[in-house]
Amino acid sequence: MPQRLSPRQILEKLISFPTVSRDSNLALVEWVEDYLAGWGIAAQRVYNSDGSKAALYAHIGPQVEGGVVLSGHTDVVPVDGQDWSLDPWTVTERDGRLYGRGVCDMKGFDALALAAVPLALEAGITRPLQIALSYDEELGCLGAPAMIAAMKAGLPRASAVVVGEPSMMRMVNGHKGSRGLRVHMRGHEVHSSILHTGVSAILEGARLIDWVNRVNAENRAAPVTALAALFDPPWTTAHVGTIQGGTAENITAKDCTFGLAFRVVPGEDPQDWLARLRAEAARIEAGMQAVRPETGITLEDMFFVPPLVPEQAGAAEALVRRLTGDNATSVVSYGTEAGQFQIAGYSAVVCGPGDIAQAHQPDEYLTLDQFEAGWRFMQALVEDLRR
Repeated sequence: MPQRLSPRQILEKLISFPTVSRDSNLALVEWVEDYLAGWGIAAQRVYNSDGSKAALYAHIGPQVEGGVVLSGHTDVVPVDGQDWSLDPWTVTERDGRLYGRGVCDMKGFDALALAAVPLALEAGITRPLQIALSYDEELGCLGAPAMIAAMKAGLPRASAVVVGEPSMMRMVNGHKGSRGLRVHMRGHEVHSSILHTGVSAILEGARLIDWVNRVNAENRAAPVTALAALFDPPWTTAHVGTIQGGTAENITAKDCTFGLAFRVVPGEDPQDWLARLRAEAARIEAGMQAVRPETGITLEDMFFVPPLVPEQAGAAEALVRRLTGDNATSVVSYGTEAGQFQIAGYSAVVCGPGDIAQAHQPDEYLTLDQFEAGWRFMQALVEDLRR
């Protein structure tokens, strides 16, 4: 019989792996594989293109359809530049809170899901439990699609997916989608005293960024649909979060790069927003090339996260309502892998311990109350699968 680990012990082990998205997660994946193997469960890896990272999934229980997927991600955001008062890679308990990078987003849920495995085996569940742990969620949900495809091809189809992003254990049945691009403005350098003979990549980039401001103002002023009204804010937003460019104050910038992302309300097509962006970029590019033909704009797709659309009589929603007693309708403006499961044909919702406001923060924490509520959810889920 393998050593029984508590949810807290598993959480402490998961947090000890600094699985920042820029780095490998394979040490954590290997530990999870060994943990599952100790209970007689074979896990499957799905690697990224260079083999430096892997998603992992496993099937517990009978080889029948109708089970439940518990879905989480293994990566976390960096701690660089954040003012941590504690070791981010060690779980520290203070005043009813568990501190550490990823305790809330979302290794707390991962630990609870893994702790439910021996519980499910001992209960003799009649419908299966499936565990799905991805990589690169924090970079735009990049690692989940290949994992989901492998699960569809290799496992009995589950009837419900619970993505354990922090929701204070409320049932979330809708979220916005997002589309992210890297914009590269290519200018032409001249001395700034004769800037009219060159093309400043920064100044031309500012035209596209100003278009982002205009889009946000127009969307905010437009009529709100019934579905969009559930969200805060109830409109599609565009955002630029980082920008780099230029060589010196007296030289027109040869290059300027920035990220540009849309968060799209359900009911609108992210492709339409991409088409509008391309049209505006083409208009600006024409003005640039009228001065210097070799200049231009490149738009590189970085990520696409589909929205989670509220389902009519969805199995996942019914399950979580049954287990939690939550009868409210909740939607969020952040994206998750739930939308990716949904477009693959699964019924999916979001429900996990913790407050999204703590995600990505210095001294990130998960309250003990929320961790315990998550464990009660797992116990109720196992009982549900046993019937």
